[in-house]
Amino acid sequence: MCEKFQNQEKDLEETTEQPQSGNKCSFHPSEEVKLYCKQCNVPLCSECCEEGHDGHPTTGLRKAAQERCSTIQALINEGKNIMDSYLTFLRNLGAEEKALNEKKHQRDNSIIQAYNQMVQKLTERKDHLLFKSGENHKLMVDRIQTERDRVLSDVNELSAACDRAEQEMQQGWVEFLSQQTTLTEVVGKYRGKAALTPVQTQPAVFQPTDTPVPVLGHVTVQSLQSAPIPAAPAHASSKDSAVGRGHHHGNQRHQPQKVREFGGEGSGIGQFNKPCGVTVSDEGEIFVADRENRRIQVFTLQGTFVRQFPTVVSGEEKMYPDDVAMDGEGNLWVVSAGFAVQYNKQGRVLRKFDLRHTMRWKGVAVDTRRNHIIITQTTGGWNMPHGEVLVFKPDGTLVRTVDQQQGMKYPQYITVDGEGNILVSDLINHCVYVYNEDGQFLFLFRDFGMDDQLAMGLKEPRGICTDRAGNIIVADWGYHSCVEIFDKTGKFLKHIATDMGRSIALAMATQGQLVVTYADHRVSILQNF
Repeated sequence: MCEKFQNQEKDLEETTEQPQSGNKCSFHPSEEVKLYCKQCNVPLCSECCEEGHDGHPTTGLRKAAQERCSTIQALINEGKNIMDSYLTFLRNLGAEEKALNEKKHQRDNSIIQAYNQMVQKLTERKDHLLFKSGENHKLMVDRIQTERDRVLSDVNELSAACDRAEQEMQQGWVEFLSQQTTLTEVVGKYRGKAALTPVQTQPAVFQPTDTPVPVLGHVTVQSLQSAPIPAAPAHASSKDSAVGRGHHHGNQRHQPQKVREFGGEGSGIGQFNKPCGVTVSDEGEIFVADRENRRIQVFTLQGTFVRQFPTVVSGEEKMYPDDVAMDGEGNLWVVSAGFAVQYNKQGRVLRKFDLRHTMRWKGVAVDTRRNHIIITQTTGGWNMPHGEVLVFKPDGTLVRTVDQQQGMKYPQYITVDGEGNILVSDLINHCVYVYNEDGQFLFLFRDFGMDDQLAMGLKEPRGICTDRAGNIIVADWGYHSCVEIFDKTGKFLKHIATDMGRSIALAMATQGQLVVTYADHRVSILQNF
């Protein structure tokens, strides 16, 4: 009995000190758990059933485990899914942090680049101002020197006459009398002259801008939600509503905002001698055909000179560029009386082909969808001109001659709209011809419509281009020396750029600015027209 008691006491101590294992009851260590209380959801031994669970529904432990296995497994799966979503969220946080670091690096580089560009522009502006200051100073000094030379010439003549008279007077009375007539004539000449007036100089004055420190830019946080589209203002006039519906008054005149104007007659950098064709690259570089200077000049959309290159045909031979157009690969096509030459943007000749030699004007456009080079040409004598439009492949192979049955006489500039239609301005017929991409005639237009009270229609149209909406923009050389806008059907919409001079060529930038060359050797960049 002592040995049995000792063994039981030892088992009790082990049960108290160590966690229960197997199916032993935690309340009655000597009893094995065999039942499960459905009401209390706990495993039971026989003594537990008698003490606290009398009358409760029970079932076997194995059966209860089998019944709850699927529920527990579902909870396990749900818990793992939640855990996976948390882990995914943590991974996304890491990726977002990495993206933020990359964006900060890019943003910092953009700030540094903007700073460097501003410093470069300020340096260029400083050099330009110093150059203009030097020009003004030289002009004023030359004016003073010219006046000094003139007065010194008069002084020398008077001094010589007086010196001769003094010498003769000292030599004797007779000789002195012989010089009286000469001296009287010289002195009388200057006695009648007007009094000397001070030289009027106009030294240049430097006026710093009101903002001494230029604004480099802004770092802003973009909204996470798209901004709503604002409703039309309630006070919009009936005229504005009509324009919005496309019913434009024919006599509507509009002065666009002039962003920049540059140029002037000459052969220096940024100066022109008969600027003709113009085109704008997708990057916003303006290429101007500086005809009489036989070169192409390149500017930014802010009017800053970038570079220039001569219109070389081969070797040292240069041509007079009539027009310039951009192809789909970003290269330039330049035409003159005898050649069509393809250059890259830096001015290197890529290819060329000969055109029928004539001294008449040529215009060029590129159908970028088909990679066709389209060139205007005029043949025949001055009294019987005959116009035609030729379509070439880049290697100079003639594809077709556009419909010649419409009596075209002197085509000037040409463009291709977004649908591939070909539009040509005719200087003598005072109209614009429109053909489809296959060269079939669609229509022509020249009138402003019955509502217009300014003129009967186009007069010597020259430059032509289209905007994104398909509207046709024409440089009208004649009656009012302005630019007109027509819709894609040829219906007149409005006059723009009035009283700005005789416009020659037009080009539309991808950002919506209109670039215009003028007969007085300058270029304007217009917007909000």
